[in-house]
Amino acid sequence: MSELATLARPYASAVFKRAKETAATAKWSENLAFMSAVMDSKEMSALVNNPKVKKGRLTEMVLDVCHGHIDKEGANFLKLLLQNNRLALLPDIAKQFEELRAEDEGYIEVEVLTAFAFTKEAQQKFAATLEKALSKKVHMNVTLDKSLIGGVLVRAGDRVIDGSIRGQLQNLRKALQ
Repeated sequence: MSELATLARPYASAVFKRAKETAATAKWSENLAFMSAVMDSKEMSALVNNPKVKKGRLTEMVLDVCHGHIDKEGANFLKLLLQNNRLALLPDIAKQFEELRAEDEGYIEVEVLTAFAFTKEAQQKFAATLEKALSKKVHMNVTLDKSLIGGVLVRAGDRVIDGSIRGQLQNLRKALQ
């Protein structure tokens, strides 16, 4: 997986640079999200990995599927990836693009797993606490996970904050062994 991320980095950087030049980061986010969704489909994956499908025909089919959902620059980028046999990198490119965008705009995407739903007030307080701890504005994506038993698990970039009861029990088990 880290190899894919390494291969995706120059593409993500180039796209981000172009998006900044044209003040179109939001449009590029949409383009990359759509292209990634298309490439994640089983049908498209089967086509891309089928050696019997010629590159020209594959390019035609992929562009037909994306027609109307991506702009001209997005289509050109897709052609470049097809030419270089790099379509498999699209999810990593999209992820790295969003990380670059978040860094540039001064926020961080935070995934929060919680055993119980937050009230609106509790979610706002928790977001404020995270903003103070991370020194950035946070965009929280909250997901319920009953397996945590209680507490929260926070993923912010490469940082993980495990405040769950499940995590505490695992730590206790390790300490006792």
